[in-house]
Formats: sequence, C-alpha cells, structure tokens
Amino acid sequence: MTKSEWWHGASIYQIYPRSFADSNGDGVGDLAGITAHLDHVASLGVEAIWISPFFTSPMADFGYDVADYCDVDPIFGTLGDFDALVEKAHGLGLKVTIDMVFAHTSDQHAWFEQSRQSRQNVRADWYVWADPKPDGSPPNNWQSVFGGPAWTWDARRQQYYMHQFLKEQPQLNAHHPAVQAALLDALRFWLERGVDGFRLDALNHSMFDPALTDNLPAPEDGKLRTRPFDYQLKVNSQNHPDVTQFIERIAGVCADYGAIFTVAEVGGDGAVPLMKAYTAGEHRLSSAYSFDFLYAPQLTSDLVAHALGQWSGKKGEDGLSEGWPSWAFENHDAPRHVSRWADDEHRAAFARMSAVLLACLRGNIFLYQGQELALEQDEIPFHLLKDPEAIANWPLTLSRDGVRTPMPWDSHAFHAGFTSGEPWLPLSPTNIAKAVDVQEADPESQLHWMRKVIALRASQPALRLGAMDHMTSDEALLCFTRHVRHEKIVCAFNLSNGPRDYDAPEGEVLLAVNGATTGLLPAYGALLIRTA
Repeated sequence: MTKSEWWHGASIYQIYPRSFADSNGDGVGDLAGITAHLDHVASLGVEAIWISPFFTSPMADFGYDVADYCDVDPIFGTLGDFDALVEKAHGLGLKVTIDMVFAHTSDQHAWFEQSRQSRQNVRADWYVWADPKPDGSPPNNWQSVFGGPAWTWDARRQQYYMHQFLKEQPQLNAHHPAVQAALLDALRFWLERGVDGFRLDALNHSMFDPALTDNLPAPEDGKLRTRPFDYQLKVNSQNHPDVTQFIERIAGVCADYGAIFTVAEVGGDGAVPLMKAYTAGEHRLSSAYSFDFLYAPQLTSDLVAHALGQWSGKKGEDGLSEGWPSWAFENHDAPRHVSRWADDEHRAAFARMSAVLLACLRGNIFLYQGQELALEQDEIPFHLLKDPEAIANWPLTLSRDGVRTPMPWDSHAFHAGFTSGEPWLPLSPTNIAKAVDVQEADPESQLHWMRKVIALRASQPALRLGAMDHMTSDEALLCFTRHVRHEKIVCAFNLSNGPRDYDAPEGEVLLAVNGATTGLLPAYGALLIRTA
C-alpha cells in the first residue's frame, strides 16, 4: 500500500458498556467504569476501542433505540464522563470509535413524538408512514427482524409506521434530506468531542423502496426458519442503492475532521457486494464489518478461504479501488466463538490457534470484550432473559444475553469485580475462573497469549498491511501467504482436533502454536514462517 492510515490493519476492541465495568454499584456498566479499565485494554496492544451505544434511550433494545443522539443516558453517566473517557483513551494511545444508529430511533425520540402528531408537521415525513390497505391490513408484506409485520398502527395519524426491528424502533426516512442533515449534525457533535471514528449500525437497513413494494418469498433452502423475516428475500425493505449517496455525505463530514475511521455493519443475504459498494473508492467508508464468521456453526478451512477470497484488494469493474474488510469472530450479538467452534477438551488449544488466525487475516480485526480471556457463552434461563429477540422467539433463537454477561475482573471479588451491586445479567463460575486477575498471574494464559499475538501482528507489515494469496484448503488444513514488498509470511493452520502432517517451507519460524513443528501440526496447531 502506498498510503496507510492508522486504521489500516488495526486491531479494535469492542466494549459493550452495560457489561464492561460498573463504577456506581447499580449493576450496569457505565462510562466511568470503562475509563477505569482502559489500561487493561491498552495493554493488549490494540489501536482503538469501539463502544456500543451509550446514548439516551429507554433501553427497549439496550441502547440501539436512541432517544437523543447527542447525550449520554444517565445509566451510563454524563457527557463529562464521556469527555474524560476520550481524554484517558487518547493519553493511552487508543483511538475512540462509537456506534451510530441511523436506520431507526426510539419511539421516545423527540423527532418521532412530533412526527406521529399529524401528517402536516415539520417532521411528518421524517419516519416511514403509510395508509392501510382497504381491508385495514398493513401496507405491504414486510416483516420485522424480531418477528411479526414491520408495521404498527398509530391512531394519531390513522396510519401505520414502519419498524424493521422492535415496534419501539420506528424506521427513519433516511431518503429525506432533512433527516440526513440531522444525522450528519449528530456526527459533528461527537467529532467535536474528539471521537476518532464510527461504526454505522445496520446501515443497509437505512433505506428502502419508497414505493413499498412487497418482498419476494425466499426459496426453500432446508434451513430451520425461526421468524417470519426468514421467509422473505429482503429486496425492497432494505439495501436501497441510494444508501451510497448518503455514505458519501457521511464520509465528507468525517473528512472535514481528518483521518476518521468509518465501518459499516452490513448483514443479511448478498452482503458482500453491498460492503464493497459502501467502501469503494476514496469518498466512501473506510471499511465494512463482515458477518461471515459471526454465526457460523463451525470454523472450516473452506469457510475461511471463501470469506477471505471475496476480497482481492484490487479495483472493481467500476474502476474504483476495493474497500478494506473488517473481521470478527464474536460480538455483542453473536455467540462466543470458542463455545461454537470447539469442544470442552480442546477449547484452550483452539482459543490460542483462533487468536493467531484472526491476527493473520487481511483487513481490520475486532476483539469483543472478554475474547482476550477466551470467555465462553453463558446459558441464561428464560426467567432471566433480557434480550427482546430471544424472549420473542424462545426457544429457537439463541439469546444474545449469553455473550453479554459481565466482564470478570477479579475472581475473588463480589461478582468478580464487575459491580458492588446486583449485576444486570449473572456471571457464570466458568467465566469467573477466567477472570483478568487469574490470567495476569499465569504467564501461559490466553490473556498473555493474546498480547503476544497482537504485538506480532503490529510488528509485521505483511500481517497488518500485506496482500493475501496462495490460499489452499482441505477439510482441516488452511494455508495462505501474507506479503508486502520483500517480506513474505506463510501461515498454516490445522482447524481440526487431530494431528495433520505438514511440509513446511524453509524459513524463520515466527510463531509455533500448540506444539506445531515444520513437519506436523497437532490438534489446532499453526505455524507462521517468514520465507525468502
């Protein structure tokens, strides 16, 4: 690469504020708690943090239903607490990125409260309103992600309003220039406070077919469908091509403030072409966040080869340079990867190998809080569930609560040092045994291993910035080469729980994982070799 911004190849640590650290004993994590533990994050060697929403919200979807884009919810603290967090992070050399939710707001946002009052007021068209069909039913067949029609009746306007998620999350009409202007002003508010970047939540959901054309039925694929949403091809309710024009306005605002990192969350079928469109050229977003690994039931060599093979780093047919991908194995919505991909016997070895694999991928890498400890997915009983999607679709939808349980800091402290009160979700004995204090005291722990792996990635331009090619895969063995200028690193991984022979090339062994040698990769073994 001829030019490298700070975020190219960066390692970014996601913080889910409700579950990171509680400073005031109310059982919910907060901004001051984050600030108090930023030294731990910085010690990992990551370049940036991503903080999930902390804005004013009634918490119907735990912050992803925003009631005020330009303030902090009291449960998380104050704007002063946020300013202190930014100051501490920057002092530690950490960039700060935050979530922005532009597809919808809370139904308690002042914009929506005004919009629903009449069909004539200044914000009447800021949300998606439509008349019923002659029989009183919703205007079309669109379904919400969380179950049921994507429409709720409002008696004030005698119309339906659209919501792609909860009914408490009315859909913004992002086609409207005034709505775009208001959202861009929200970006400026946080940029003025020192924010270094944004993750743009559900960005492909932000625009839709204005004609409200019915979606098509999805073809039968043999998979279990747990929601009405899964029965449709979302060709009209999301993914409208005009999103790219809005993206260019977002990028323009960020450019006014310097090298700001922007990453789009783009989920659903056919996501990769959208991801490339959203990041193509010099005037769109920095990166797009891949879902290839987040819900995969198994980690296979073919899965990795397919996911990485979709990003060549070359110019597309439109002549625009291809964007920069971002990768994650888990996040606040997706289950802990060690629980999905490894059995109990091999979980520790798998965690070591998967950390190296993530660090070798071309693009940015995201770690979710606790991933550096190899935390496992918690089982939350129905009566303790908080996740609205899991409650609505129980027992067929996996609860997001299981990955949102609190961070264990001190194995000997009350509630593992997360809070002095009653935590909003319980901590499990399994994860308490993996607390930070336990792993700090053990030089062979996953925590120390993760620091080593992230440091290796940061020190090797081929791993952080290089191209990826010569990828081969079979049922268990995955091999590829990362290279930049005259530096070349061959990466070989055994993704199975049995040994595999491996004929390694000549060169310097940079890292041997789980007892790997140049002739044998044990269960979940790996080798990184610098070659001539």
